[in-house]
Amino acid sequence: MPINITMPALSPTMEEGNLSKWLVKEGDKVKSGDVIAEIETDKATMEVEAVDEGTVAKLVVPAGTEAVKVNALIAILAEEGEDVSAAAAGAGSAPKAEAAKAETTSEAPKAEKPVTDAAPAPSTPAPKADGKRVFSSPLARRLAKEAGIDLSAVSGSGPHGRVVKADVEKAAASGGAKPTAAAASAAPAMAKGPSDDNVLKLFAEGSYELLPHDGMRKTIASRLTESTQTVPSYTVSMDCELDAMLKLRAEINASAPVKKTEKGEVPAFKLSVNDFIIKAMALALRDVPMANASWTSTARVLHKHADVGVAVSIPDGLITPIVRKAEEKSLSVISNEVKDLAKRARDKKLKPEEYQGGTTSVSNLGMFGVSSFTSIVNLPQASIVSIGAGVEKPIVKNGEIKVGTVMTATFAFDHRVIDGALGAELASAFKRYIENPMGMLV
Repeated sequence: MPINITMPALSPTMEEGNLSKWLVKEGDKVKSGDVIAEIETDKATMEVEAVDEGTVAKLVVPAGTEAVKVNALIAILAEEGEDVSAAAAGAGSAPKAEAAKAETTSEAPKAEKPVTDAAPAPSTPAPKADGKRVFSSPLARRLAKEAGIDLSAVSGSGPHGRVVKADVEKAAASGGAKPTAAAASAAPAMAKGPSDDNVLKLFAEGSYELLPHDGMRKTIASRLTESTQTVPSYTVSMDCELDAMLKLRAEINASAPVKKTEKGEVPAFKLSVNDFIIKAMALALRDVPMANASWTSTARVLHKHADVGVAVSIPDGLITPIVRKAEEKSLSVISNEVKDLAKRARDKKLKPEEYQGGTTSVSNLGMFGVSSFTSIVNLPQASIVSIGAGVEKPIVKNGEIKVGTVMTATFAFDHRVIDGALGAELASAFKRYIENPMGMLV
């Protein structure tokens, strides 16, 4: 009997992914544990292993297909001794055969290809006025919602009358589909800015090019919009003197043991200022446990460990890998872990559990000469600290003016979780560790 291979859910929140590459071809034999494909989520590329043994009878979804829904059929295996051709031919009648033909938007609309060798991908149906259902693709439903079009009034040209993108665009152009009552009433609330067409009309044709949003850019936009719309945030700034920390950092790096590698002998670690900042934030949360929390509608979630996210810039995007239990780790361990996470983040090789969750975050733009800035709280976290550059400034101590290196740390807090006095207490604890760094070593 044919074995269906479906799009796996690589994280609890994953709804779809891009099938970026097949590592097998039709006719190949695979066994449990073999890597058969690479799936790209919004922030990582992950390998998919075969669960069963058999021969690849059919690759249902081509490599490069975007927006493949979780649990959609992507390939078929023939069991040992089963006729491969028969298994491939039976794809359309298999109980869970779902060919995910993704619809993607680009500069010019693309015609959708009908599914000919497998059953159409299941769609969540939209209700009709007469109580029946109309089947439509996810993209068609989204476009119809944005345009205020009643899907029940649109004729579907897809398999089995399924409404697809082209049908919605045709209805919108002709004005033949009446807006739904819900869409009409929701229209004022949805009007958050000019439409795409109105934006493009402001610029001369040929004076720009379109860069379509990828999954990461859409996720960043969605989550930051959610945060700004739902989190009543406020900020607290604190100037921290860095001279003691810079001196200790230089001494530790100078005494680092060496290890032999293919490139010769190299230090076992090299601490950065950011490593001290991560550790200081983790210890501050340990000392002020009520600030190490997240918000839910029924309770505050008090975390037992400080899991510190570190903002890493990657080509045309941002990801925040997490140093787990940072309050328990030494500076050298944090340093090497952050370097490894950052490298794999740029290669899009992080696992979901390495960048999802966390109890706070650190964003450092000091290396760009930024003096101070404010970050947006990264839900479900309730705090984030933004680090500016260390700058030499005059400092008054005991009535005398001296020159010292000062860094501005700006904290953003979710006021639902962290009140003003609690936020100030956390900021003070952070400052104390930065200015007395020996406390991070004991």
